[in-house]
Amino acid sequence: MGQDRIVGAIEIGTSKVTVLVAEIVGGRSLNIIGTSRATSEGVRKGQIVSLREVSDCTHAAIAAAEKTSGAQIDSAYLAISGAHLQGFADSGVTTVSSSSGVVTEGDIRRARENAKMRNLPQGRIYIHHECCGFQLDGRRVADPVGMQGEKVETGYWHIHGDERITADHLHVINGIGLNVECVVVSAIASASVAANDDEKKNGVLVIDIGAGTADYALYRMGTIVRTGVVPIGGDHITNDLAIGLRMNVRYAESVKLRFGKAVVDPSDKSDTVMLIGDLTIGDRPIPRIAIDKIVHSRVEELFMIVKNQLGSEVNPQNVPVGVILTGGTARLPHICDVAQEVLGVPARIADSPTWVSDPDLRIPECSTALGLLSEGFATRMGSYREETSKKWYNKLAGIFGK
Repeated sequence: MGQDRIVGAIEIGTSKVTVLVAEIVGGRSLNIIGTSRATSEGVRKGQIVSLREVSDCTHAAIAAAEKTSGAQIDSAYLAISGAHLQGFADSGVTTVSSSSGVVTEGDIRRARENAKMRNLPQGRIYIHHECCGFQLDGRRVADPVGMQGEKVETGYWHIHGDERITADHLHVINGIGLNVECVVVSAIASASVAANDDEKKNGVLVIDIGAGTADYALYRMGTIVRTGVVPIGGDHITNDLAIGLRMNVRYAESVKLRFGKAVVDPSDKSDTVMLIGDLTIGDRPIPRIAIDKIVHSRVEELFMIVKNQLGSEVNPQNVPVGVILTGGTARLPHICDVAQEVLGVPARIADSPTWVSDPDLRIPECSTALGLLSEGFATRMGSYREETSKKWYNKLAGIFGK
């Protein structure tokens, strides 16, 4: 724990691979010393569809990050996303064992173990067991150890994924002899830097909208209540523009970045913009209102899916802080207006982490990678997620040994 080590945070996204290299100094502080971002190949909606292509671009990104840092990564923290991830709530209950009725660490351990006893269907594997707090004789308490009572209950949000898809992500990193020390679901990684402890305690929903997926994490009373993945992102907006306006994807991406906004603006009704903008062959005018309608329709659909999945859990009483948006697609103008209208709570863009000084990293696209460092470092220092990560790695290591 006291030795200096070099760790890498690796996010294999639909549009990009991001690698951050950090030095853990004395086991107590973490400094970012190298970065790399490369175009992602072989990933669709957060899932690997070509292991060879993903491995090539990821290994190149890792090598580039190591070169900028002047150091070799000892072990990696890896983000995982995709629609294959699912979750469910469950709880574990135990009777206080001591004759005095004082809750002990052993009582807590038994309650935790009871909460994790459900077997998953074949082909599924646990990624995280997220503790949602404790109740002592039906009363919520922060830490029941040392208190008197008869029955201890602990709630959990369990996240599980497809075993083979998860193994593919691990195989990409193991392919260059690099050990994966910690795996973090992308939604949790992003939320760890997008929302602070007070916001999580009061109630907040964090949505990271990337190119292929939107990952969300809902917090109340400082703990995770729900997580989820919606298979819609910025690439879907681009494809809608390409189809609706009859242009190739490259031009559609340019139109989205130059003129796209999440609301239909009446002032755009009679306005036109040029497809390319240089008056060359193929350049043509496009009604700006048409761009507005296409972008708005897809963004509204995304938030409607989130609303339908979370139901009454998102309301001004449960989530007074509102929605915090991050990820590259959060840059879309007026996207907070749509989120607020659909979800019925305030919405804003995430602030940059105060501990990050590099302006190239203080952008929504880097939330997951920065969160990986934060969560991975916390795990290494002995957080509650350590046990889950070890079990995850041991099981997948067994798969590769077959």
